[in-house]
Amino acid sequence: MNNRKIKKVVIAGGGTAGWMAAASLAKLLGKTLDITLIESDDIPTVGVGEATIPTLITLHQLLKINEKEFLAAVQGTFKLGISFENWRDVNQDYIHSFGWTGKDCWAAGFQHFWKKGLDLGISEEFGKYCPEWAAAKANKFAVLSREGLNYAYHIDAGLYAKFLRKMAEEHGAQRQEGKIKRVNLNADDGYIESLLLESGQVIDGDLFIDCTGFRGLLIEQALHVGYDDWSHWLPCDGAIAVQTESLGEPIPYTRSIAHGAGWQWRIPLQERVGNGLVFSSKFWSDDQAIDCLTKNIEGKPLNDPRVIKFKTGQRRKHWHKNCVAMGLSSGFIEPLESTSIHLIQRAIVRLMQMFPYDGIRQPDVEEFNAQMKFESDNIRDFIILHYHVTDRSDTEFWRHCRNMEVPESLTHRIELFKQTGRVFKVPTELFGENSWIQVMLGQGLMPEQYHPIVNMMSDAELKDFLVGIRSQVDRTVAQLPSHADFIRHFAPTMARD
Repeated sequence: MNNRKIKKVVIAGGGTAGWMAAASLAKLLGKTLDITLIESDDIPTVGVGEATIPTLITLHQLLKINEKEFLAAVQGTFKLGISFENWRDVNQDYIHSFGWTGKDCWAAGFQHFWKKGLDLGISEEFGKYCPEWAAAKANKFAVLSREGLNYAYHIDAGLYAKFLRKMAEEHGAQRQEGKIKRVNLNADDGYIESLLLESGQVIDGDLFIDCTGFRGLLIEQALHVGYDDWSHWLPCDGAIAVQTESLGEPIPYTRSIAHGAGWQWRIPLQERVGNGLVFSSKFWSDDQAIDCLTKNIEGKPLNDPRVIKFKTGQRRKHWHKNCVAMGLSSGFIEPLESTSIHLIQRAIVRLMQMFPYDGIRQPDVEEFNAQMKFESDNIRDFIILHYHVTDRSDTEFWRHCRNMEVPESLTHRIELFKQTGRVFKVPTELFGENSWIQVMLGQGLMPEQYHPIVNMMSDAELKDFLVGIRSQVDRTVAQLPSHADFIRHFAPTMARD
């Protein structure tokens, strides 16, 4: 236990993670804290995290962010899910949507009713019973007041950091320009005392938040917490990013297009498109990855392709002594399901819930680390699922993914669904039952049986049940405007066009 009261918080690094932390702490706890963020204009941020998931809306509600102002400021569009193309096999696609599919009963999920209907030849594609899936396919969207669509955003990460910086500074956070030269540790307990900048200025603090990216300048280079490497399960270790001009109206979903040794993202913003390719250097060189991406983008490139190297995994401790790692400094799973910003958010909220005003207590630190590890491990398993459960065998990369050993926790989920059709969400994990079901079905994993409670319905009743759900979905989607038209009405930036 350290009895030193926490009055001064120092955030090392800006970007999305740094300014999310600064804005949240300043607005929600700022009256009791002195908050300083150190960043250098000479150090570029990764800044390609342009897709989010619905949990971001919860943080925005806490911060009382006006959705229209936010969307206009970040040139944002709406996101109803992710289209996975060529993942199950070449020329086979599916959508992982954010909504709930069909209707469950107390004993069995909707997938059991759907599976019997499929056996009888009366079920349609699984996604057609989900409003978000149907709206995405129809390129429609609206923010509905009651029981509306579940959605997230596509954003310009650089503009989002600027938006959050303005909020943070309005609530008292101070920005300090400069590069960190040295981390000064207390000789007795190993806690961080201060950061020495290249200018010679010393920034002291009581609690330090490491947002220095992959380097982990505080959490790893100074405190040496160690890193759990997941590259044997997640073989991709590089990304190429490039922005292009928009050729058409933005669609309300992210595209994830699998290639021979990785996958390509396509994220539509209001005034441009974010593109990138995640790949494995064991199977492709940088030049091969760049060639694949440049041959598969649409529209004029707005910048030269940028190569980003990473190692999937997480720090063995997210919080150690008086340092909390957030963002890339805490680990990196990979951007396949847009979880990076979510994990930043979870670290911020957990820190605020456990904030050590009267001194750092080890039980808080251990609980924080246990919760972050649990959530990261479950997200890791969900991402591995996309690679491992596949019919693709056309390249060495995909044969490797099909045949690799996976964590026992994932093996259990796969076998449970395959043999029984059942999926159970573990409390506090991010992805719910419907997400696991959509991806497992989409990747070609079909349950061998359905729950016998479904047989309480006659075949005619089951058909009426399925038709009724589909009709309700169709009515919901029919009343929606196009995604682009809604943004023009909702966000000022597209209204100028």
